[in-house]
Amino acid sequence: MSVSKDIKWIENLKARNSGFISSEVDFSSSDNVAVVRKFHKSFPQYDVTPLHNLSNLSKSLGLSKVWVKDESYRFGLNAFKVTGGSYAIGRYICEKVNTKLEDLTYSNLVSEETKRKLGDTVFVTATDGNHGRGIAWAAREIGQKSVVFMPKGSALMRLENIRKEGAEAQITKYNYDDSVRLAKEYAENNNGIMVQDTAWEGYEEIPIWIMQGYTTIADEIEEQISSMGFDEPTHIILQAGVGSFAAAILGFYVAKYKGKRPISIVVEPDKADCIYKSALINDGKPHPVTGDLDTIMAGLACGEPNTIGWEILRDYADMFISCPDYVAARGMRILANPIADDSRVISGESGAVGIGLISLIMQKPEYKELKNKLKLGKDSRVLIISTEGDTDVEGFRKVIWDGYCPTP
Repeated sequence: MSVSKDIKWIENLKARNSGFISSEVDFSSSDNVAVVRKFHKSFPQYDVTPLHNLSNLSKSLGLSKVWVKDESYRFGLNAFKVTGGSYAIGRYICEKVNTKLEDLTYSNLVSEETKRKLGDTVFVTATDGNHGRGIAWAAREIGQKSVVFMPKGSALMRLENIRKEGAEAQITKYNYDDSVRLAKEYAENNNGIMVQDTAWEGYEEIPIWIMQGYTTIADEIEEQISSMGFDEPTHIILQAGVGSFAAAILGFYVAKYKGKRPISIVVEPDKADCIYKSALINDGKPHPVTGDLDTIMAGLACGEPNTIGWEILRDYADMFISCPDYVAARGMRILANPIADDSRVISGESGAVGIGLISLIMQKPEYKELKNKLKLGKDSRVLIISTEGDTDVEGFRKVIWDGYCPTP
């Protein structure tokens, strides 16, 4: 473990050890990814989200490429989460009404025959905002109900956006993990279907479907980079809350490239760094962090790891990093104020932390050790996924306009 100005990192020496028995990533096999992508393509609102080649930024940082996948365009919902939630709901309905997997499409989900077989269903979840909005949107699209619980401190704008999608939603007096427990209790008492990307013993199928849904993002990236005529990334930075998104994208690259996969960096807020803490304890098990989980990176403010996602990250991620909020704020400002003709990216707190991190590693001499361990340099092609836009406009302006959370 190393620390520099409150940024902490742990190198995972097992990740490239061929003698280490690693977890399976069959969920992200090429066949499964194809099914997921076909499902998402069947939605009338589907379009590939932009992949920005920030050539001027990459030059200023001393890198070959910096690519930013902009998920603020996803289905008009300003965040990536809907890819997972929609597919999980689709898979649940597919199994409930005995539809063949190859027939899992939007038109079949909204058909009168499917509605008749399924009956009235309520989908229940807990969220800081993005996941809940995706669940509410997907449920409304197929004519079903949703109930959403949000942790204390959630932005009112995110609550209202969820309600606008037709959900019954409320902000609770609990943190994220206790809000998940409240949602679970509600689902059990009201014959609801829990759609959560946090896995625990006895609740694993739906979280796996959610993770599979996220692989559409990686599949699009592969096509986009290839169409630009470039080689695949050498490095990928993945932000982690419960770890399901990071594990899904990493699982995609493990399944496709095996030992030749990109060097992977998993980053979390230091107030909710359950993946980092689990790596630090180093007994192979997931470990929670507790308390208010008070970070501007609301989408990553999760204290308990997804057990499935943790195993994938434990076995394949190359570096675990815990960082303070100013790293995310720095990334938001960099993306909102591009160099020369680079594309401007409106990225929220959880979406921008990767850019903030790579800028500090490449520009600050105190991170030379970390830079060397990650083999970052002029030939590096770095992929970052901006997972959300300005889902909290007031918070976004506080950072961009008022300079909230300045870099020390």
